[in-house]
Order: sequence, then C-alpha cells, then structure tokens
Amino acid sequence: MDESGGSGRPQSDGTEGLRPAEPHGQHHTPGSQESTRPVDTAEDPGRPADEPQRPAAPSTDDNRTSLTKTPATKTPATKPPAAGTPREEHPTDPQRPRAAHSGRPRKGTPGKGAPVPPKAQKGPGGGLLMGKPFGVPVYVAPSWFLVAALITWVFGNQLDRVLPELGGARYLVSLFFAVAFYASVLVHELAHTVAALRFKLPVRRIQLQFFGGVSEIEKESETPGREFVLAFVGPLLSLVLAGVFYAGMQAVDPGTVPGVLLAGLMISNLIVAAFNLLPGLPLDGGRMLRAVVWKITGKPMSGTVAAAWVGRALAISVLIGLPLLNQSGALGGEAQDIGGMDTVTDALLAAILAAIIWTGAGNSLRMARLREHLPELRARTLTRRAVPVESETPLSEALRRANDAGARALVVVDTDGDPMALVREAAIVSVPQHRRPWVGVGGLAQDLTEGMRISAELSGEELLDTLRATPATEYLVVEESGEIYGVLSAADVERAFVKAMARPT
Repeated sequence: MDESGGSGRPQSDGTEGLRPAEPHGQHHTPGSQESTRPVDTAEDPGRPADEPQRPAAPSTDDNRTSLTKTPATKTPATKPPAAGTPREEHPTDPQRPRAAHSGRPRKGTPGKGAPVPPKAQKGPGGGLLMGKPFGVPVYVAPSWFLVAALITWVFGNQLDRVLPELGGARYLVSLFFAVAFYASVLVHELAHTVAALRFKLPVRRIQLQFFGGVSEIEKESETPGREFVLAFVGPLLSLVLAGVFYAGMQAVDPGTVPGVLLAGLMISNLIVAAFNLLPGLPLDGGRMLRAVVWKITGKPMSGTVAAAWVGRALAISVLIGLPLLNQSGALGGEAQDIGGMDTVTDALLAAILAAIIWTGAGNSLRMARLREHLPELRARTLTRRAVPVESETPLSEALRRANDAGARALVVVDTDGDPMALVREAAIVSVPQHRRPWVGVGGLAQDLTEGMRISAELSGEELLDTLRATPATEYLVVEESGEIYGVLSAADVERAFVKAMARPT
C-alpha cells in the first residue's frame, strides 16, 4: 500500500485532477501522463445536443462481504469492502487546499430519486438455525445430515453384532447416537464461545458441519494466555463429557442399549478431545502451540507460522498414517489385508481429514498476514483531495476547479459550506464531454447519510468495519472538528488491502 510519507494529506499528485475509476486489471503508475478528464461515453442519439442530460443515478455497490470461514478453526477472516478498481498515488503537493469551507457534519436525508445506500445485511446463516444460546446463533450445515446418515448406518451395523435382538430398531438407536454425538460437539463449541464472550470477543455464529463444528470468533485474543485458554476449554469440555458418560456406564448394564450408547459417546468424546489436542493449526492444539510460541517470541505471527507448518506436517501424517494404522489393527480393530473396500474407505477418510487440516493451516497463515497488515490501512492516507461545489455548478466548471486544485473528488455543499452530497465517478463518466456545461453536479450526486461520514483517524479493522456498516462507493472524510478532509473511495481501500496482503511477511 502506498503511504503518504507522513504528509497527512489526501492523495493527489497535483497534476491529474478528477478521474474515473479504471477498468479492472489496469493500473497506472503515479506520475504517468494521462488525460485529466473522465472518458467520454456514447452519446444518446435521441436527445438534442443542447438539451441538458440527467443520467439515472446508478445503484450503490454493496461493499459488505461475508466472513470467511476456516474449516475446523475458531478464527475469523476479515475482508475488504468490494468496489471498483482504484488508483493509488503518492501525494506530492504539500500545499493541499482545504475544501474551501469548514463544513459542520450534518445528517443527510436522501432526497427523492437519489440512490440510498443499502443497510448492512447479516451474513449467510450457513444452514438451519437451531437456536441462540448465549445470544450466538447455532446453525446446522447441510453436510451434517449426510454425516448423520453415515453414522446411523455404520453404528447401526455395529449394533446388529452387539444387540441383534433390536432388529430394524437399531437404526433409530443409531440416529439417537448421531444426534447425541453432535450435541457433544456443540458443547465443545459452546465452551469456546463462553470463553470468548468472557474475554469480550464477539462470536458471529456456531456451525455444526461435516466432521465437527466451528465457532466463528470475530476478533483475535489480545494475549497469548487468553489464546491458550480459549483453545484449551474445548478439548477440556470433551474430556469432561467423556468422564460423565463413563460414570453413567457404571450405573447400567453394558449389554443394554443405554450401556452401548454411553460407551459409544464416551469413546467418541475421547477421540474428539485427543484429535483436537494435536499440535497443529487449525486444531485447538495448534492454537495452544501458537500461544506458547507467541509467549516465547513475543510475536503472534511467529506462533501462527510454527503452528501452521506443524498442522501441514500433521495433515501429511494423517494422509499416510491413518490407513496404515487401521490396517494394522493398532486402532482397536482387526488387522486387515491391503486391498478391498475397507482400504478404499480408510484412504478416503484420511484424505478428507488431511485436506481439512492442510486447508485450515493455510487459511490461518493468510489470516495472520491479513491482521499483520491491517494497521497499514488508514483513512487519512487513502483519502482523495476534494473540492467543494454548489449543486447548480455545471459539471464542466466543477471539473475545471478540481483540475486546477489537483483534486480527484467533488463534494456538493450548500450556501453555508456544509456538505450535502458526493458526486460519484461512475455518474461523471456517464455524461458525454459536450454535455457537461449543461449538466449540474447536483444531478449526479448521492446524498450523504450519517454512515457515509467517516473520521480521518480511522484505520485497520475499525475502518473496514465502518465501511461494511454502510456500503457505498465513496465516503466523506472529516476531521474531528467537522472540517472536510476529502473523499475516500472504497475502491482505493480495496486496492490498498490487496496490495498489503501481497507483501511478504
């Protein structure tokens, strides 16, 4: 991301003036020679040349992006607001003229016909909503039903050997076991959720899915100690549940349905605890390892790198070792010959588990890099210089003023200098050059809403959260005093985000 070099002024090189957003895939190096006027569009042949044109206001882009989920991890991802392709330039003119008036922030009410920014929408539910314990929605993903059917079939066949007198009822008992097992997984995830809420970390949702569950925590732990506790409570609760089921086994006959169910739930919770304690991301044990390395080195990124590479090594071990252990009988079954359907099933299961672990480790690395570079995103650095114009000002005159000032944005103000609206680049491009003397900027502007006014001091994740709360293509950036600082394009933020993420860590 290009930075201002400490100038603290909106971006401009003092020569380019107002320009439209460029097509995707193009990037111009700062200082290159280009036209200072927006590109003309096709003329409307059905309208006289001297007739003013008021193009329809384009719809506001929805910049909200859903949280990226990491399989079997508890860490969220943050994405930049989506928008058009931006430009980035170093400000070179230290004498940036302010926006002529020190406007006071004022609530903007969209007028008739003006595009209104859509309200921020909640992310996709991710399946069937089951409830909201502790205020956190719990969803069951469609893949869970497939796994539940598979567990019902496999456990039902085992019941046929242990309790043959059940007959077809064994599949009902098996289905109850599948539901109870995933209830245990939910308790595991609720342990993470309660710990996160206690540490003031917001939890977006819990999702039960293929091979387990996910608690989507929206912020990272502030200390390695909290990170360790947050990761450890899940396996700890699974171990506690295994102990509870073991105690229940002592009160029933092992040859009965309750005895078999309790034994199965005890073993499954022990497996869940042991598997999650393996020291590699994205498993809980990997997060515990990350916390330890973070504590030793003082660098959370070092902990993430170490735990992620251990996770990748673990994925390879699962891919190769799990089928061999099953065939050797080391996991409690009978030794099998290589070949046949059992071998294929073991290999497929190992491949799925290995893929989940490998992908989760890679996602953890990418999200750590994201958090490391997020502070580089500053509204003050990315803001474009703007000039104030009144609503009746012809577009050609407004562009001339912007070019003279080396600005790249227009702010519509009232007679007192208070900002009322922002002129969108897309609307400027839609007006052919020969019509611009007869088109007022007020007809191309989008009325300001309160959410479109942002502080020049915003940066990092706080900046992205603010932009997501009110999706728009441009935002008015103001000082704490209310003075206009400039205009922030969501496209510029997106380009800076992508550029920062591409840097090596």
